[in-house]
Amino acid sequence: MKLVIQGKNLEITDAIREYVHQKISKAVNHYQQLTTEVDVHLSIARNPRINPKQTAEVTIYANGTVIRAQESSENLYASIDLVADKISRQLRKYKEKRNAKHPHPPKMSEIVEEQPVVEDLIGNRTPELPEEVVRTKYFSMPPMTVHEALEQLQLIDHDFYMFCNADTGEMNVIYKRMHHGGYGLILPRSNNGQSQNSQNGQTAQGTTTLTPPHPAHS
Repeated sequence: MKLVIQGKNLEITDAIREYVHQKISKAVNHYQQLTTEVDVHLSIARNPRINPKQTAEVTIYANGTVIRAQESSENLYASIDLVADKISRQLRKYKEKRNAKHPHPPKMSEIVEEQPVVEDLIGNRTPELPEEVVRTKYFSMPPMTVHEALEQLQLIDHDFYMFCNADTGEMNVIYKRMHHGGYGLILPRSNNGQSQNSQNGQTAQGTTTLTPPHPAHS
């Protein structure tokens, strides 16, 4: 298992590195068959108005699926403890869903190797970002169904998830509905005001409300 540790506004000392190794290795110990790489990002906010200030973020790449957790507190070591517990729960949730879909593990000869991520995702284009953008991420985006995107959203600890809809080839965004519960889906409009995607009760407004196939467990 590859473990990468990065820091922002702090020095990654030997003590911090050893603590991260200890906690994260323990958290993923039972899931190493699924895990190919673990990225840990530690940061301290310089803005005194941001509270809590010390954040630990863990991103795990597991057989083509991205699993993410983030926790913040007043103490970096406490944040590492919290995020280790959270990523362990996320991995357990992922494994349970995976086993439900595939009750019997496939033979080794039947496992398809994960395709490498293309490093040059923007080609000859020059990225232009607003000054407020402080971090950029690139992800592989294989086509998936709406419910597969919903499962991915539940694993990455974000409020939204952008994906390529396997049924239409369009870019869609699935998001948590904070005030009313459930999930929403944002679709692009074509020139005639209609979306190509008519499944799940989607309308010309380009949004819909989704109900997860199984209750989400945190």
